[in-house]
Amino acid sequence: MKFVMKHALVGLTFFLPSLAYAANIRMAHLLNAAAVVTLYLLFCGWIIWRYRKTATQTRPSKNPVNANLGDESSVLVAYASQTGNAEQLAQKTAESLKLAGLAVEIHALSAINTDMLKRFTRALFVVSTTGEGDAPDNAVEFIHKVMLEDTRLTHLAYAILALGDTSYTHFCGFGHTLDTWLQHTHANPIFDMVEVDKSDDGALRHWQYQLSVLAKDTEMADWKTPEYQHWQLTERTLLNAGSAGAPVYHLRLSTQQDMHWQAGDIAEVGPRNAQKSIDTFLKRLGLDGAISVGDGSMTFNEALQNKLLPHDAADFDGLVSLDAEAVLLRLTTLPHREYSIASIPQDNSLELVIRQTHYADGRLGIGSGWLTEYAALNSDIAVRIRENAAFHPPANDIPLILIGNGTGIAGLRAHLKWRAHTGQRNSWLIFGERNAKHDAYFKDELERWREQGVLARVETAFSRDQGERVYVQDVLRMVGPDVLQWVNEGAAIYVCGSASGMAPAVHGVLLELLGEARLSTLIAAGRYRRDVY
Repeated sequence: MKFVMKHALVGLTFFLPSLAYAANIRMAHLLNAAAVVTLYLLFCGWIIWRYRKTATQTRPSKNPVNANLGDESSVLVAYASQTGNAEQLAQKTAESLKLAGLAVEIHALSAINTDMLKRFTRALFVVSTTGEGDAPDNAVEFIHKVMLEDTRLTHLAYAILALGDTSYTHFCGFGHTLDTWLQHTHANPIFDMVEVDKSDDGALRHWQYQLSVLAKDTEMADWKTPEYQHWQLTERTLLNAGSAGAPVYHLRLSTQQDMHWQAGDIAEVGPRNAQKSIDTFLKRLGLDGAISVGDGSMTFNEALQNKLLPHDAADFDGLVSLDAEAVLLRLTTLPHREYSIASIPQDNSLELVIRQTHYADGRLGIGSGWLTEYAALNSDIAVRIRENAAFHPPANDIPLILIGNGTGIAGLRAHLKWRAHTGQRNSWLIFGERNAKHDAYFKDELERWREQGVLARVETAFSRDQGERVYVQDVLRMVGPDVLQWVNEGAAIYVCGSASGMAPAVHGVLLELLGEARLSTLIAAGRYRRDVY
């Protein structure tokens, strides 16, 4: 089987480029598309065969010790580019990570080999797709020399930025092929593949946001600022008074504009500085916030509201003796923040669930501080709704297993609201937090959905309510046979919450319960989706 698979893949990968010279371009595209489909089916078949062959063998350690691995501050950025767009975005990715203090190596995919992948613990792939799902020319050697090897990359955490065009049949086709192969090697996705349709700014901002999470750099500048709409903050409620964790708030926002979104979509928020921070900044530089700047339509104070203000002496020193206009040119715009929407349009409000975060020096986080502390009720909030089709509800009324922790309840709650609104049942929630007494978010609402039959089951993992810590993944493993039964009956699995702990742990348990081939099938069918951050 391996011999047949290998030579079939080699034949197809040599065949694909040759079609570019066909006299009839239309026929070339049709043949190309057919070849890609055949390649994908053969690849999936090989995965299933490999899984069955190794099913009885002991899995390798998920975290093998390797003295040659790069440390957590090292990242490999690889690109496969046909027209240069993917290469440019890879360069921007590398530059952003370097500014955040990470060591970065950037290479074309043609220069990547298995030994290099084994040397890094984190890798980011920026890849384009040409024609009807083809790989770029500089990816062919990688397909031949690396993807045909039977290797394990259990130590590697990866992410993919896939560029494509939805007007073609196999949107982001090579990105999906690369993702399938990486999962087959048991590499762990840091977050789900980000698909970009013709340089969509929203998708690229999401990639940048995930980079800032990866680099633990909450001040990473946006490549392009969103075009926000005006919303009003109408309600803010503390959800976890007395909790051992940081405060979590439930926010409601309203607007006079006609806005639409679906469960699973994301709110991009433009934060502002607290007036106290602006006053401190002005006093330190000895500048007057009341003077007009720019075209005279705003004051210096107003212009500073959405600027990233310095917090250490070195940054301030670079601004001393500059006038207001020069200071504004030096300062970057505050980066946007992303939050899972916790409501549906039928609620007539956009709802968010936000946990306060803090810098090491005690300052509140840029986004959470603005929304939970500094913004006054009924004040203006800059928001842009970003479609997140990868986390939209299933197209049909099928059973749904919702898994999450912490503020991930927001995205799961929107799905439950939609299912309640449309009369769908057979929902199962598995949720984790610290203590049942303080952190059982929306407890009354969840109980009402149970009584109404919207929720068939609710499992909770309150980690600190017993001597031994119990997390979502532990509960998932305990109810594994039931999860398998639900999946056999057509259920989809949606995961929302922390990308650093919960999501990879849940992914590992699902891999144990369902097997590599079954999980890959669910992903391909859109029955395993994640919104992790």
